[in-house]
Amino acid sequence: MFLYNEDRQPSRSLLLWGEKMYYYSLNEYLIKTFGEKVYKLSLDGGMTCPNRDGTLDTRGCIFCSAGGSGEFSESRCLSVTEQINRAKTRVSAKTDCRKFIAYFQPFTNTYAPVDYLRKLFEQAIAPEEIVALSVATRPDCLGEEVLRLLSELNRKKPVWVELGLQTIHPATAAYIRRGYDLSVYDQAASRLRELGINVITHIILGLPHESKADMLASVRYAGERSDGIKLQLLHVLKNTDLQRDYENGVFEVLSMEEYIDILCDCIEALPENVVLHRLTGDGDKRLLTAPLWSGDKKRVLNSIQKALRERDVTQGRKNKGNTA
Repeated sequence: MFLYNEDRQPSRSLLLWGEKMYYYSLNEYLIKTFGEKVYKLSLDGGMTCPNRDGTLDTRGCIFCSAGGSGEFSESRCLSVTEQINRAKTRVSAKTDCRKFIAYFQPFTNTYAPVDYLRKLFEQAIAPEEIVALSVATRPDCLGEEVLRLLSELNRKKPVWVELGLQTIHPATAAYIRRGYDLSVYDQAASRLRELGINVITHIILGLPHESKADMLASVRYAGERSDGIKLQLLHVLKNTDLQRDYENGVFEVLSMEEYIDILCDCIEALPENVVLHRLTGDGDKRLLTAPLWSGDKKRVLNSIQKALRERDVTQGRKNKGNTA
């Protein structure tokens, strides 16, 4: 059995140990929804971000790389059809998967005129083997015209919208230069769910000066407003303002043991019906400054598996005030 909780290649399932189900994995959801394994194809829609082009802040979020977190995506110089074909070719060397999700990952993928988005997304969902459209964006880039388009597309094939929340805490949001208030996220998540669009919320664990309690509060908050959650270890990447602060001693990164401890508690804090799309995430090793332990993916995944088993983790156990 394979677990697709990362955006690139499958790893051996962390979900099962014997008959124990530790959390609601993306792999389980995909098989239940589409009847078989499904693989994400990371595509580049050629967009930027209001936090980079001068609309909000010319420097962008403090942790974001020059590639807009899309180092593993196909080239924006290619058409969507060409990107899909290239991604499928790469995937075929690793899996015999026959169904795919068109995933627009880098930057803000609703930050463009609606006519452009329509052409882009319709081209992406046109192939029969593409069973869903996943769009990573900011909650402040979901105007009514964009929402109407996404709702229309959702009647053709399932649409997922990934919202980069990262944290619910105002001081941290200001430090990372997120550029919008929590109420903007609330409104976007609520509106998307009203339209029947699957909401996935991205949370970063290990943001500077946040305690374990702070991180758990963000996860609980997002879990009550989302269909899925992505949990991401904070990566310090080269040529970012975050790297400058890290090297100046402004903050420390989590150890692997600290991260796994927090991760286990996060899983138990989530509602049982929320799909866990990601447990760690990958940083491009060419850009990774810290934590260097995260570059050893096999060791990290094995350590997570061991902790899930030893702690007998159960998703939802500590949700809604239940601390048993």
